Amino acid sequence: RAEFRDAITVRAAVLVIGVAILQLGFIASYVGAFHQPTPHRLPLAVVAPADVSAKVISQLNAIAGSPLQALAVPSAAAGTTRLLHRDVYGVLVVDARSTADGLIEASASGVSAATALTEVMQQVEAHLHRTVHVGDIRPPLPGDRNSLSSFYLVVGWIVGGYLVAAILGISAGSRPANANRATVRLVAIAVYAVMTGLAGALIAGPWLHALPSQVAGLWWLGSLLVFCCGAFAMALQVVAGTIGIGVSILVFVVLGNPSAGGAYAWQLLPTFWRVIGPWLPSGAGTSAARGIAYFDSVGIGTDLLVIGAYGVVGVLLIFTVLLDVGHQVVRLPNAARRRAVEVGG
Repeated sequence: RAEFRDAITVRAAVLVIGVAILQLGFIASYVGAFHQPTPHRLPLAVVAPADVSAKVISQLNAIAGSPLQALAVPSAAAGTTRLLHRDVYGVLVVDARSTADGLIEASASGVSAATALTEVMQQVEAHLHRTVHVGDIRPPLPGDRNSLSSFYLVVGWIVGGYLVAAILGISAGSRPANANRATVRLVAIAVYAVMTGLAGALIAGPWLHALPSQVAGLWWLGSLLVFCCGAFAMALQVVAGTIGIGVSILVFVVLGNPSAGGAYAWQLLPTFWRVIGPWLPSGAGTSAARGIAYFDSVGIGTDLLVIGAYGVVGVLLIFTVLLDVGHQVVRLPNAARRRAVEVGG
């Protein structure tokens, strides 16, 4: 019994329980998100003659389970513009003079969403005794099967960000001794971020040809992701010590990866993951990477703001905690001296 108590302390037991919670949370989050992908209000632009447009849109939006969110656009060109701005997943062009309609997609924004949209429209058209011809105007590269390369690139950057913060914390203490030491760590993370951001962009682009060679844009996205996730993970360690590493894994891996829109687009995920996905670095990063690689960086502003917010919160939290601790350390000796003087007097 004595050996057991010496080998497994109460602190170690608590940490093991925390690991078990993370492990089961990982299983529950991934299986919960991916076990039954179902389209939910996939945005669809509809081009139809004026006399049938309202009826077509009403019928599409009334499908059981609400797989589509149809909206009218004046022309195929207007619909295509919205498609390339990633406001919709497809453009349905209704031809009232024949029994065949056209569906325009840009599957580089998410193959899973494009596939789901095609399946829904094929079922709808078959029910109406019509056919649909699908055209993909922005497919992913042959080396980017299922449009997953952006997702894995972002996951790699995020893993590097929180791991480098964890290593610095383990090697030199979870909480830096003062604000100057914290600044040194943040600078080290920033240098690491710039270097690995560039390396990741080169690997995915010109070296493996998994993504279009948008090296500059992906480089700075990777640098931002690595630094912001590293700063946020460092802040969690400053606040919670070793437990902060587990919280980082919870945020970035357990919750972040299945909700990122990588394997399945947000509109195919259950409500919880669909809601949190755009507000976590994995989801914002995946969306931004696809936007940079395939869509000329259109519509990535919100994604960059979300990623940047984690870095800002992390830096502010680090210095707020350290300065507060520093003030307490300065005040305690002064108070002790005053009590000593009073007693001596």
